[in-house]
Amino acid sequence: MVGQRIFVPSLGAADWQRLLAEPEKQWRTGYSARTLAHCWQDHDGLPPEIAAFFPEEPTLLLAIPEYKVPLPGGRRDSQSDIFALVRFGEIVSSVMVEGKVEEPFGPTLGEWLDKASDGKKNRLAAICDCLGLKAPLEPSIRYQLLHRTAAAVIEAKRFKTAEAAMIVHSFSRTRAWQGDFEAFCALFPSTTEGPAHCVTLPDGRRLRLGWAQGEEAYLRA
Repeated sequence: MVGQRIFVPSLGAADWQRLLAEPEKQWRTGYSARTLAHCWQDHDGLPPEIAAFFPEEPTLLLAIPEYKVPLPGGRRDSQSDIFALVRFGEIVSSVMVEGKVEEPFGPTLGEWLDKASDGKKNRLAAICDCLGLKAPLEPSIRYQLLHRTAAAVIEAKRFKTAEAAMIVHSFSRTRAWQGDFEAFCALFPSTTEGPAHCVTLPDGRRLRLGWAQGEEAYLRA
């Protein structure tokens, strides 16, 4: 697609709707796409629950909704709800944000690999290599969490940032599917830094994984 790396400023949350795969279906009050857009547009910088994952008064350098990252082994990109560059101190982090309300994380790895093509197998091998994980992985792990995190690392390499991060920005009042996120984090030998799980990647970069709880008011936006 010509111009796929050219982005235009947003004038408000409504500008995010046209970027969705199914704009009319997905842009609904109480659902993740609309809720996330209103939350991020409403803050001058990072929402405080996202800022909490970074030290030294982090600064949002840019945020791009519905950001696509090509992955090996197929034609389908990893499309994150938000890609952000965040600076704290002298460090810049490449951040992928996955918005949730009650929506699940999609198929488990076992479901995704059922009758898998060579392309899928190659993609999973590339993701594992990127994240320093050894196959086989538990089939109950959610595939979406794997490729979203790999996308953060891929863009960290492209932008030459010292860190990568993948944060689930959930507005669920019951913390729906947080158990799946914690099972994903358990794949890594990690340390904790505040609310973040911190991982050292094979290339020496730090990876931050986090679950941020959004404000209930945005569910009514």
